[in-house]
Amino acid sequence: MPTFVESLNQALHSALENDKRVIILGEDILDPYGGAFKVTRGLSSKFKEQVITTPVSESGILGVATGLALRGFRPIIEIMFGDFLTLIADQVINHAAKFRYMYNNQVDVPLLIRTPMGGRRGYGPTHSQTLEKILMGTPGLMIFAPNIFTDPGGLLQYCIFSVDDPVLFIENKIQYTQNLIADNDLADFVVQDTAQTISQSQTAGESITYPVRLVLRDAPPPKVTIVSYGFMAELCRQAALRLAYEEEIITDILVYSQLQPLDVSHVRTSLQTTIRLLVVEEGTLTSGWGAEFITLCLEQFGDFPFKAQRVASLETPIPASTTLEEKHLPNVEDIILAVKKMV
Repeated sequence: MPTFVESLNQALHSALENDKRVIILGEDILDPYGGAFKVTRGLSSKFKEQVITTPVSESGILGVATGLALRGFRPIIEIMFGDFLTLIADQVINHAAKFRYMYNNQVDVPLLIRTPMGGRRGYGPTHSQTLEKILMGTPGLMIFAPNIFTDPGGLLQYCIFSVDDPVLFIENKIQYTQNLIADNDLADFVVQDTAQTISQSQTAGESITYPVRLVLRDAPPPKVTIVSYGFMAELCRQAALRLAYEEEIITDILVYSQLQPLDVSHVRTSLQTTIRLLVVEEGTLTSGWGAEFITLCLEQFGDFPFKAQRVASLETPIPASTTLEEKHLPNVEDIILAVKKMV
């Protein structure tokens, strides 16, 4: 199986080769450097007119890309670190995401914003954050976060060619070097719905990618439903394995790729069995994706009671010290402790 970064790189190669409207813009994305995390490696050598290096001006990059999208191109921009989303907030919130509404549905803005997110690299407080929640709730913006249990490249191509609104595409840094995991790669789990069937959502009213489900093989009914996305899903899998073998607590894991618009309907069946919901994310706890997820579940599943908890980062800037960073970010032990408390 390819690695996470190889899957994304191959998808970009295919997109550039098959459609001249695809343009990639970003800082230091040309060969031989190929981007800070090598996602664009090899692209500029083969597609010289479609891969454009830019000055260090995130808001300028997004402004140009928005104009390209309005003129019929399908631009992809790379923001070198997700922490710099703050520098593009005005262009996203007040411009790109609003244009379809402002111009009475007469324009499309097929703009894709790729960016690495997350810590565990020792990069310190301004290069290690998980900040997608800052842009959640922005009307007109879709947010995706690929994972190793699905096809990151396939999801990327879907966002490039099938979504005509601005997309924020979150790539957790730790996943880049990880191998993708197919169903038969896991001795203890079954990965269900790995094709991520794309269909019309009944609750969100938008085209969505369904979550995948990790089910422990030959296990009794689960006691806790765990929901997560990105790299945290792998930590949830590790925690679930230990919980099963060390504590005899079985969990059901749902891994989301689409964070906004959010459809929680897929968790209902599992939650009716477990009546316990744990949402795990790498961002800080307050006003996070987990809070929104639990709130939607409470609103939509009012016909049966359930408990809900969250696991997230501490409410402080991320330390540069790797020892302190490890304590700051949610880990396997935190997930295990939260599940044990619920049960």
